[in-house]
Amino acid sequence: MTVALAHEVSGPRNGSPDAPVVVLLGSLGSNRSMWDPQIAALSDDCRVVAVDQRGHGESPAPDGPYSVRELSEDVLAVLDVLDVDAAHIVGLSMGGAIAQWLGAHAPRRVLSLSLLCTAAKFGEPHAWVERAAASRTDGPESLADAVVARWFSEGLTKRDPEFVRHYREMIAATSPEGYAACCDALADWDFTADLSRIAAPTLVLAGAEDPSTPPSVMQVLADGIAGARFEILSPAAHVANLEQAGAVTALLREHILGGGYARGRRAAHAEGMKVRRSVLGDAHVDRSIEGTTEFTAPFQDFIARTAWGDIWARPGLDHTTRRLLTIAVLTAVGNEHELDMHIRAALRGGVDADTIGEVLLHTAVYAGVPNSNRGFALAKKALADLSPGDSEDDSQT
Repeated sequence: MTVALAHEVSGPRNGSPDAPVVVLLGSLGSNRSMWDPQIAALSDDCRVVAVDQRGHGESPAPDGPYSVRELSEDVLAVLDVLDVDAAHIVGLSMGGAIAQWLGAHAPRRVLSLSLLCTAAKFGEPHAWVERAAASRTDGPESLADAVVARWFSEGLTKRDPEFVRHYREMIAATSPEGYAACCDALADWDFTADLSRIAAPTLVLAGAEDPSTPPSVMQVLADGIAGARFEILSPAAHVANLEQAGAVTALLREHILGGGYARGRRAAHAEGMKVRRSVLGDAHVDRSIEGTTEFTAPFQDFIARTAWGDIWARPGLDHTTRRLLTIAVLTAVGNEHELDMHIRAALRGGVDADTIGEVLLHTAVYAGVPNSNRGFALAKKALADLSPGDSEDDSQT
């Protein structure tokens, strides 16, 4: 049975309704605040979901043992609650194990994977069994000094002891049973033989000074996942997203959002969708989007970026003029399907019927009477049909 996880949703600050969703999954002994640097930066352009895993932070801590599968199914339940079909999954340490499981077992829910300071197998089971017993007997407080020493490099520990002390307190505050039951899950974790099942684009980030999952351990992930990109950060130990916050965030942005070209495409698409809705109306655009398939998606993206995000968005002509030009051109080429849609959209957008009639008369002289005659017939039918219950076509544009 899944656990309802505490989570926080941030962004997108750019207001885009199509912003990618990014899910952040932290390490054993952490809560979602460990991702604060990434939340602040990624929420400009993304809808960021930071999660407290079961037994951690504000999430419930049912009696264990837990399994990585159960921890992963908790995350899928969060996506369902948020009505998110697929997301970019970022996982560090234990969160990285969950990300691997999702990549192999729920590939349709995963757009990309970012695996930070994690492993396909975290050492031998007996060490986790001993740690679970210590947590249940004496609490995570008894383990906090040893754990935080692995989280940060020696240089950072000496340079900023207050920073390190804050995260020691985070570990110590974790539920004893929640911490122990997650140790049980990691004791049974060995995904080495299943890495080849992961098809999502994957970024693998290691800390050069990480004693828990050193680069040699993470090389197994990079080698086992087809096409994975492998980067080593230094100085950084086990919680590299905090020690190398800027570098990690930049790599995540590039992996999730792409470079400048990809960002430009997304911006043009977002602008195009705004213009498209203002010209054609929400009902028509919603129907077109709902009818999108994997086959037609590239064409929908092309139209949104070029026709609507570029040409229709140019300041040289107002939208009324562009509507009339579109009606004239479609009449001239005899494209009845698109012509009917644009006549109806123009009438709903406030263009006077007499003005459309003048355009059709003018077109008759230069493009031929038969085409304009058909245009008048379509306009006449649109005027007769125009009502709150007026139906639209299934045009892709």
